[in-house]
Amino acid sequence: MKTLGAEIIHIESGLLKIRCEKHSGLTQQNGFFHAGVLTSIMDVACGYAALTTMPTGSDVLSVEFKTNLMRPAIADVIIATGTVIKSGKTLVFCEAKVTDEKEETIFATLQGTMICLKTKN
Repeated sequence: MKTLGAEIIHIESGLLKIRCEKHSGLTQQNGFFHAGVLTSIMDVACGYAALTTMPTGSDVLSVEFKTNLMRPAIADVIIATGTVIKSGKTLVFCEAKVTDEKEETIFATLQGTMICLKTKN
């Protein structure tokens, strides 16, 4: 996230938000946020949202995800919100979306499965 300049702006059990400002290194040829940036911050938002539901000392890893790019991300700032849909003993099912800073326009969505990889001793 450091490479993207993204930062966590809100965290609670089962929910996490990440903010990312646009700069030329994050855009594609038309000046929109690159799909890889959108996917990355949604994946991380889901991962950390999932981690909030896991036992203390756990680690998280993405098992799979599907991204839907709904429109060009034309904004100076984007927000990725990751939400836990169902948390099991090992797998956690999540959804994420990327919006503009006002959280009114949805640019992309993601459905993902995260795994509780291990518990640190």
